[in-house]
Amino acid sequence: MSISEDFFAHETSVIDDGSIIGKNTKIWHFSHIMPNSIIGEQCNIGQNVVVSPDVVLGNNVKVQNNVSIYTGVICEDDVFLGPSMVFTNVMNPRSAINRKNEYQKTIVKKGASIGANATIICGNNIGEYAFIGAGAVVTKEVLPYALVVGNPSKQIGWVSEYGHKLNFNEDSVAVCKESNQQYRLINEKVKKI
Repeated sequence: MSISEDFFAHETSVIDDGSIIGKNTKIWHFSHIMPNSIIGEQCNIGQNVVVSPDVVLGNNVKVQNNVSIYTGVICEDDVFLGPSMVFTNVMNPRSAINRKNEYQKTIVKKGASIGANATIICGNNIGEYAFIGAGAVVTKEVLPYALVVGNPSKQIGWVSEYGHKLNFNEDSVAVCKESNQQYRLINEKVKKI
């Protein structure tokens, strides 16, 4: 089944041989963890989730109900995947044509959040601490700390590591209201200072 037995799996879940599941991870009702997938420590895999072969989830990844994570997806530490959000892995799928050799990679960087019912078109990476609004359809790369919404998604602002919208002053500096951490906007990129 897996290297570690220090995780919880509900009796209705299916965990295939060859998967690796980290310590203190929880896998809930009717979820399927497929072979050669790697799930880090302290993850929460909600109800009715599919983790396809060769998917990699870092530590402390939260996957809400009804999410399918397809081959080609890598989620770094502290990623949040909202209820019923969708990944794709082929640009032009056809039922009668096998395109398994055309799977594209999508990387969701550390701390990013993807809202409920959002769709991530394959090959488009999501930057660190980016925030994808509910229902957004991501058709291009998302910058670190970017806030994107809509279909197709477009950037409407920036967020802190705590998920709060950042308001930059005339010196291009913003302060997170929860952490007092400062951020600087330089050449259309946000850096924590």
